[in-house]
Amino acid sequence: MNIKGFPIVISAPSGAGKTTLANLLIHNNKNLMLSTSYTTRDLRGQELNKIDYNFVTIKQFRKMILDNFFLEWSFVHNHHYGSSSLLTERVLCNGINLIFDIDVNGGLQIKQQYPNAVLVFILPISNFELKKRLIKRGTESEKFITERVKIASREIDIGLKKYDYIIENIDVDKAFIDLSNIIYNHTLY
Repeated sequence: MNIKGFPIVISAPSGAGKTTLANLLIHNNKNLMLSTSYTTRDLRGQELNKIDYNFVTIKQFRKMILDNFFLEWSFVHNHHYGSSSLLTERVLCNGINLIFDIDVNGGLQIKQQYPNAVLVFILPISNFELKKRLIKRGTESEKFITERVKIASREIDIGLKKYDYIIENIDVDKAFIDLSNIIYNHTLY
């Protein structure tokens, strides 16, 4: 296997801006591709199947686990999420850097498989701001938002201790520039 590209994992608590930053990267760099995760959760808002996520049933997901389909997978917020092992290998062998917009546990699994993976954790301004952003989305209940804010503390702890880079998302333009510089510096080596 001749890997020419490298995985870039972007993780953050829900509402911290990781998807916004991942999409900005994709739209501004032709040598980056976004890995579309598989999930057992329902579509939300304007999401589209095979664009935002690959939506599958729990039965399908469990079979995919047994078939070793996933590079990484996790059970997060009461749903399964995972990334295709075969797609990852194909993209990286073609010299394209692959962005993963996933949770911290999935990111650590990828680092085990690809030691050259770059792990970037997006730090929210505060729990208050995080809660405000989740409420603004309008896609989750108050109870679910409260649970996500509690989980955020654990995710932040893992990100601070085990990720390669930490970016504070106080200003999306500055966070985007910081993230772009990290990726650019890794493409030089």
